[in-house]
Amino acid sequence: MKALEDGAGGECVQREMRDTARDIFLHALEECSVERAFGRRLHYERGLLQVGDDLYDLGTFSRIFVVSIGKAAHASVESLRNKLGAGVELNGIVSAPAFSAGQETAGQVYGFRYFEGGHPLPNHESLLAAEAILRALDSLNSHSLVLYLLSGGGSAMVEKPVSDEIPFDDLVETYRVLVHSGAPIAQINTVRKHLSAVKGGRMAMAAAPAHQLSILISDVPENALDSLASGPTMPDNSTAEQCDEIVERFELLARLPRSVRELLRRHGLEETPKPDDPVFERSRWWPVLSNAGALQAAVEWAARHGFAIQIDNSCDDWDYVRAGDYLLGRARELRKGCSRVCLISGGELTVTVDGALNVTQVGRGGRNQQFALYCAQRIAGEDICVLSAGTDGIDGNSPAAGAVADGTTLARAAEKGLSAEAALEGFDAYPFFKALGDSVVTGATGTNVRDVRVLLAW
Repeated sequence: MKALEDGAGGECVQREMRDTARDIFLHALEECSVERAFGRRLHYERGLLQVGDDLYDLGTFSRIFVVSIGKAAHASVESLRNKLGAGVELNGIVSAPAFSAGQETAGQVYGFRYFEGGHPLPNHESLLAAEAILRALDSLNSHSLVLYLLSGGGSAMVEKPVSDEIPFDDLVETYRVLVHSGAPIAQINTVRKHLSAVKGGRMAMAAAPAHQLSILISDVPENALDSLASGPTMPDNSTAEQCDEIVERFELLARLPRSVRELLRRHGLEETPKPDDPVFERSRWWPVLSNAGALQAAVEWAARHGFAIQIDNSCDDWDYVRAGDYLLGRARELRKGCSRVCLISGGELTVTVDGALNVTQVGRGGRNQQFALYCAQRIAGEDICVLSAGTDGIDGNSPAAGAVADGTTLARAAEKGLSAEAALEGFDAYPFFKALGDSVVTGATGTNVRDVRVLLAW
């Protein structure tokens, strides 16, 4: 194990490592902007729009309707409008976070109705957006084209209960229980889909028989695109039976609102549309931006600066403690054969909030800062640096995207009277890192392609 150099020289090395980790992340963030993705993956000329292998003659459709939902909803509509130009008539609905949807009217795209959808929990605007979208889709016919611009966070930003038996507030409380359950996002989405009137392909059902094209900015694993925004336009492979299994495995039934609990007890969930459903005969889906693109940009930056690089996404959806131990072990092994090592990891980790804490007791932070703080305790005195941050610029209930930690973090915290242990136990990592100047703050980015973790060792 390589120890930190003593004195000012060692502090300079650690500062350089922290700055380098930030540079890698910020470069990745810049390269995975929505505008650049649309510029690379969408092509439009003489009325023909090409996305992936599909070609659409826009002049043959009686109406082109756009549904844009998620953290990148506003940026996606702007980029689509710029790509197609003023000659193509577009209108539609945008449900985006307050940071973008709440702009002055002049900042919104002409012809679009905006809603300030909630995140991570649905709000009243989420319900209004869902109702408006379903009404609009119901008016389309076989000569219409729907362009869906889907990005992370869409699960909460457009929502309506699948049954009138479920009050909207009960559905919101169900989200709260699921988010704090510690279940992987894919399993959370399985339950969400079956309780929703828009998820799990049900939005596509509302639009049939229109032609439907989904353009995806993905914050889900590459092999699970139907989890993006809980798959409103895609066939759903999950089942109502799996919902029962998830609720039982994570002991959720007693914590759920009565209306949802009773529906589950009598096995009253209706199935979502499956891949062989005819509603998908005119539907296509193309990812234009994903976590893989962000990681590749990070690799390119690190390679230009002389690092030995490895990507390891093995810990996707792991608990943050298990992931921390695993990735630190990998970084130490890699360092044995190289002088400058960069280990890059993508995807999302899980954090289970202690059941003994109520909502008012939980501090400020998120999974990235919780992970970084855990790692700080495991690398004290070592020349290892760990950065973990979300590409959406928002980590949990904090204003930071994430944080960076190194071998000096605990010592610098002690000088300021900060307790890493207390912050970790209270899920209160944001004030801890903010006081050290080690928060990663980007502001809301208008996109989301999952989290990026950078581990440096030299």
